[in-house]
Amino acid sequence: MNYADIKKVDVANGPGVRVSLFVSGCTHRCEVCFNPETWDFSYGSPFGEAEAEKILTLLSPDHIRGLSLLGGEPFEPDNQSAVLELVERVRRELPQKTIWCYSGYCFEELAAGKIGAHSRELLEGLDVLVDGPFVLAKKDLGLRFRGSSNQRIIDVPASLAAGEVRLAEEYMQ
Repeated sequence: MNYADIKKVDVANGPGVRVSLFVSGCTHRCEVCFNPETWDFSYGSPFGEAEAEKILTLLSPDHIRGLSLLGGEPFEPDNQSAVLELVERVRRELPQKTIWCYSGYCFEELAAGKIGAHSRELLEGLDVLVDGPFVLAKKDLGLRFRGSSNQRIIDVPASLAAGEVRLAEEYMQ
């Protein structure tokens, strides 16, 4: 997997101060995407052990609330193994940190394991999923943590336990 950027301070893609990983590769190609260069799977640099270590180090301070995964598309089948490995390391080494992920895929597809070999497993490692493609006709600058009104902010553990989507209501306003 390649990545486009690692932001050591991000306050736009989830609550609190976060570290964000922008992966490369996306087949959704949303109209007016804010990151179209990341559609290319070969854009950026290879993601490896050094980058994972950097992220874990950046996540370590108490004032950092968690990790946000964006893209590109973290759930693209070609990206799932590397993203899953990172999520598992964060869970193991820094379990107090939250993990948010932004995906153009919908929760239902991911939970059913319909997207790639590891979509369900990766989903199980997340706290929050912001799902659905950006839709220009539904763009709303007043929304928190999402760009269009079709996108949902999902409490992943509650949704998996219930077998249906449970919104993270505290972030939906």
